[in-house]
Amino acid sequence: MMPAHLLDVERLPYGQGIELMRALAEQKALAMLPEILILAEHEPVVTLGRRSRGGDLLVPRQTLEERGIGLYPVERGGLITYHGPGQLVAYPVFDLKRLKLGVARFVNRLEEVVLATLRDFDLTAASRRAGFPGVWIGEEKIASIGLAVRRGISFHGLALNVDLDLAPFDLFHPCGLAGVRMTSMARALGSTVDKTCLKLHFINHCLHFFNLKFTPWTLADAWEAARAHAAKNAETAVA
Repeated sequence: MMPAHLLDVERLPYGQGIELMRALAEQKALAMLPEILILAEHEPVVTLGRRSRGGDLLVPRQTLEERGIGLYPVERGGLITYHGPGQLVAYPVFDLKRLKLGVARFVNRLEEVVLATLRDFDLTAASRRAGFPGVWIGEEKIASIGLAVRRGISFHGLALNVDLDLAPFDLFHPCGLAGVRMTSMARALGSTVDKTCLKLHFINHCLHFFNLKFTPWTLADAWEAARAHAAKNAETAVA
């Protein structure tokens, strides 16, 4: 098993989360840091992947502001999606070369983690759909995957709908797919989901599918590693 850091943050502002994730990805490319898995929940935000199109958002941007939903263009693959309370967001900051995985195989492994987790909760109908990264239950999508890879390091990641308000997904074409409906574990099960239990199952499957051994990491630990990257950049600029 390879060593890895696990950062589990109950609620992390999206802007801070992507700043931290980007800095850690840069630091991993410069130093031999272990793999890093960040688990978080965000405030309501819509994010625009690098292939997003103007017509995917079905309402004026002002409508998002009025509803308290942030808007972030980001460098991940894919199109448009939503994050909010009641959703498990996972950011694997992994060295794909070290793991001996190509991007397609890496996405496949992430889907396997989600599928195995859903099976633990008796959602055995969950499946993949060829050509569309993520996980589906019938015609409804329950998990989305959007990655960026820079210098062999992955960042951004996946979002599993656990027990969240699905109404914001009606404001755009989810993942750029007109007519697609989103679902959640709570909706599919007809009952609430224990988030703590869910995270334990998800983490255990990450351990298995990526052959990792996690050491808990605090937010302070993560920022210290990220600031090391910023300090090195500053020293280089002065030199």
